[in-house]
Amino acid sequence: MKTLFKTFMLAIAVLSFTACNANNKKQSYAINVVETEHPEPNKQFIKVALLLDTSNSMDGLIDQAKAQLWEIVNELSYAKCGNGKPNLQIALYEYGNDRLPGEEGYIRQVLAFSDDLDEISKELFSLTTNGGNEYCGQVIQTSLNQLNWGKNPDDLKLIFIAGNEPFTQGRVNYKDASTNAKEKDVTVNTIFCGDYNQGISTYWKAGADLTQGDYMAINHNKATVHIASPYDDEILQLNIKLNKTYVAYGTYGKRKMRMQAEQDMNASGYSKANAVSRTVSKSSHLYKNSRWDLVDAVEEEKVSVEDIDKEALPEVLKNKSSEEIKVYVSKMKEERESIQKQIQELNKKRKTYISEKENNTENGLENAMTKAIKIQAKKKKYTW
Repeated sequence: MKTLFKTFMLAIAVLSFTACNANNKKQSYAINVVETEHPEPNKQFIKVALLLDTSNSMDGLIDQAKAQLWEIVNELSYAKCGNGKPNLQIALYEYGNDRLPGEEGYIRQVLAFSDDLDEISKELFSLTTNGGNEYCGQVIQTSLNQLNWGKNPDDLKLIFIAGNEPFTQGRVNYKDASTNAKEKDVTVNTIFCGDYNQGISTYWKAGADLTQGDYMAINHNKATVHIASPYDDEILQLNIKLNKTYVAYGTYGKRKMRMQAEQDMNASGYSKANAVSRTVSKSSHLYKNSRWDLVDAVEEEKVSVEDIDKEALPEVLKNKSSEEIKVYVSKMKEERESIQKQIQELNKKRKTYISEKENNTENGLENAMTKAIKIQAKKKKYTW
């Protein structure tokens, strides 16, 4: 697999002749300490299902996905639809791994559609390779059956499937799966890990053509190239400050705070530049934590401060009045927005620096995905 991870998600909902003049009305919520399970109505979404072959030969693919996740997310965060910015949901499947149940086609839903970037990172880093038998048609059909793709014709709905065995294996014909995808307005993009022509002869291109998706071939064993910049250290220092603005509530909040730190560590385990990319993602509108962070929850009106159980609050707020809690949350919100703005400004300089240094540093998965997403997004009037 050459490089498979730079093209992730958007979201759409339209009320005029062009798909991007979506109705951006803000839905009002009055929810007490409990998050909503479904996305707000009248919002635009890019929904991306990533189907990764985790058989023995795919270690390089999985490594690329882990290393390139944040740059893909960052690229998607720049997308616009009219005056708004689409939301992102990512689902993750693994297939072709002998540890998975054979009666289910050696397929596992790792994560249903989610906007929780930390959770996506966690599950991606949990993947290991073994085996296998790779049934492309069946994993595509499984993702169509199991995921909530929705019926909004203006949502951008994408499948990216990556692997290196013939596309024709298994009891589900890829043609039937692709036909079903087309009926759901889902575009299937195929990424063959190996020689371009070999992918054509083993029907990977045919699998994409049926839904007018993109066929790509990548060298999945090529190491990801991260370019360091003079702005990296300052961005990472801002990440430390950014983390301090999160106000976890409840047992779930404590667990998610630990997960946030763990995913910071996973990103930095690849390189400083990868940790920087994650920090940039955390400064974007796609990094949402209203399920556990009081600042985001109040901002999105998913928690009522007056009704919240004081025992669910961190120690610093347990003895505070509702008004004092509101003041504290407001202060954290202002600090966070200021830090995020600083990160975004530094990232602009970082991007300029990197673009001047890039020559032959193309990262396969990342470039393959982002290129395909931008081409298909244009059909729904997205811009960058």
